[in-house]
Amino acid sequence: MQANPKLVKNQFKKSLDKYEENALVQSIMAEKLIESLPLTDFQNVLELGCGTGLLTKKLVSCINYKKYYANDIVEKSKMYLDKILKDYTFLAGNAQRLQVNCRFNLIISNAMFQWFSNLEKVLEYYKSLLAKDGIIAFSTFSPENYKEIKELTGLALEYKTVDEIKEILGKNYELKTIENFDYTMRFNNPLEILAHMKHTGVNALTTKHLGIKEVKAFCDKYKTTYPDLTLTYSPIIVVAKSKQ
Repeated sequence: MQANPKLVKNQFKKSLDKYEENALVQSIMAEKLIESLPLTDFQNVLELGCGTGLLTKKLVSCINYKKYYANDIVEKSKMYLDKILKDYTFLAGNAQRLQVNCRFNLIISNAMFQWFSNLEKVLEYYKSLLAKDGIIAFSTFSPENYKEIKELTGLALEYKTVDEIKEILGKNYELKTIENFDYTMRFNNPLEILAHMKHTGVNALTTKHLGIKEVKAFCDKYKTTYPDLTLTYSPIIVVAKSKQ
């Protein structure tokens, strides 16, 4: 299924205050993303989907830069970034329609690209924003991500495989790094799983509100199908350089 930008915005706006304490996997992804960067010195940096600044805090302590631009669809994110960065430009709105008048040496994004409905179009657009030999670094998820939820509800984003991402990147970029790994979380009960998804914004998949009976049915089915109460994450880390 494709994500609704308005729904994504509303759900992430609600989840911001609880995001970082629940975003264990996203934190690991951010660290791996930074470790994969081939350079540490950049003139202009653009971070997409900055949220609460989980990636921002880690990134600015590891690289040198002249100008930092941070984007998020949720305007409230600026409150969090103001506590991390003294001098930067905040770009509110859809990451696919940015109004900028410069070229970037690094475009970086953590756990956001899975929300894009057309990855090829998006990557073509970001190539146009990159300076010569500019780097794009992002993390997303494979089709194995949240496989338990997909099995039980049928809800899932249209995740790309590693091979599909490689093929799309090959048209405009020189691939430097691509890594896929699985991370399994375990919970005490299915309600904890629902809460975890809510606080990380993943319930932006649907507008449907579950009633008490539906929640109970979901919990019973989860315990029966996955008695170990697991939730699988399957991140993909990507770093590539723009082709001239």
